[in-house]
Amino acid sequence: MKIQMCRFNPESQTILLKLLVILFLMVTKKRINLELSVAEKLILKKNNVTQKCLIDLAVDEIITLLSPPPQRVQIIQALFEFQSIPSVGIRFAHDLIFLGYYQLTDIKDKSGPDLLNEYEYKIGYKVDPCVEDQFWLVVNYANHPNSKNQWWDFTTARKAYRSENGYPDTRPKENIFFTNK
Repeated sequence: MKIQMCRFNPESQTILLKLLVILFLMVTKKRINLELSVAEKLILKKNNVTQKCLIDLAVDEIITLLSPPPQRVQIIQALFEFQSIPSVGIRFAHDLIFLGYYQLTDIKDKSGPDLLNEYEYKIGYKVDPCVEDQFWLVVNYANHPNSKNQWWDFTTARKAYRSENGYPDTRPKENIFFTNK
């Protein structure tokens, strides 16, 4: 098979490069789930804004569009900020809110193990170890916002930490089991 190379003039190269960047962004951007109410979805529709393009808006633009009450503003901001972290989805964003955290700055001085201990104590069950990896990720991201790490990048550090320090005596004894039903 013979591959023919094409030569592009500088203007064509610029256009091609821009198209490749747009394609890359379309593939790598993740969707932010703000769990919009029916009324909020209608407001977006009225303003010709799709849920898919919310990722392209700043959180203050979304809030201006929706005009939600103050408590909802806090939740929207938290969901938006936490889901902007690589490999953090809506479920884990809710876990952070459940612990009383609404901004990454609230987590900056925490540690993954401390957050896991707090979480397990509050829910009354032991959780899967990967949940602790997520806590490590969030703390890391709060301190290094340009980090591209994923939760699994912290597994080795978590295992080493737990091997050396163990878990608190107050750790719940029962495991929690989630089902997709």
